[in-house]
Amino acid sequence: MPAFVQEFLAENDLTKECYPTAFGYYPEADGHRMARLEHRDNLLIYCTAGRGTVEVNSQSLPVVSGDALLLPEGSHHHYRADAKNPWTIYWVHFEGTLAAKFIGTVRGGKRFAPVLAVGTHARLIADFETLIDTRKTGYNRRSFVHAANLLRQMLTYLSAVAPVVEAKQRHNMDLEGIHALMEEKLHGQLNLATLASHANLSKYHFSSKYKSLTGHSPIQHFLHLKMERACYLLDVSGISIKDVSLTLGYEDSYYFSRLFKKIIGVAPKQYRNLKRG
Repeated sequence: MPAFVQEFLAENDLTKECYPTAFGYYPEADGHRMARLEHRDNLLIYCTAGRGTVEVNSQSLPVVSGDALLLPEGSHHHYRADAKNPWTIYWVHFEGTLAAKFIGTVRGGKRFAPVLAVGTHARLIADFETLIDTRKTGYNRRSFVHAANLLRQMLTYLSAVAPVVEAKQRHNMDLEGIHALMEEKLHGQLNLATLASHANLSKYHFSSKYKSLTGHSPIQHFLHLKMERACYLLDVSGISIKDVSLTLGYEDSYYFSRLFKKIIGVAPKQYRNLKRG
C-alpha cells in the first residue's frame, strides 16, 4: 500500500494497533520463492491448495493446503512453492503496536511455530477476498479502516480454529465432537468420566490434553455453555428463573443462581433486569 495510507493507518486510533501494509493472492504460484534476511514486519500466508516449503530459524518445514504460515517481525526466512504442485496462497504483511500480541493469541502462548494447521475455511478465504477488494476503492480511508479491523478478526479467528485442528491432527482428539456432546447434554448433567470415555482417554489424560489445547478444564467449559444458554433463555423468554434452572438440569434453583452469579458476575434476576433496563 502507498506510504500515505500506511501512515494514516499507523496514526489512526481505530487501526494503529494492527493494520495491513501489503496483501495479495497468488494462484498456482509456479516458481514463487522469497528469501528475507531482514524481516521488518509481520507476515501471514494462508495456503488453500498445493504445497510449499518454509525455512526459518534453521528449520525446514512443509506447508500444505489448509496451513497458515505466520512469520513475526525479525524472523529470517526463505519460502518457496513446490516445483511439482505449487501452492495457491493468500498473504498479508502487517504491523501495529499490538501485532505481536495478536500473533501470540494465534499461537495460544506456545513457543514459536511458524506453520499452523488450521484447515480450509470459506470464511477465511472470503475475508482475504474482502481485504484484497479494498485496493479497488480509490484509497478510500474508511475502506482501509475496515480492512485493518478485518485483519484483526482474521487473526482472532485463526486463534479459535487452530486448537481444534491441532487436537485432531496431533492429539487424536475430536474437540468438535466433544463440544457437540456438551451441547447435547446442556439440559442435563455431564461428568468428566463420560467426556473422557467419548475421547477414548483416561480422565487424567483427557483433562490434561483438553486444558492444554483450550486453556480451561472440560467441566468448566461445559458450565460456561450452560450459563450461556441460561443467559439466552433470560434474554428471549419470560419463563421464571426456577424454570430456567430446571431446563438446564438444576432442580435446586438457589444452587443454579449461585453458580450463575459466580460465572456471569450477577444473579439471574439482576441479569434479566439489566438486559431489559
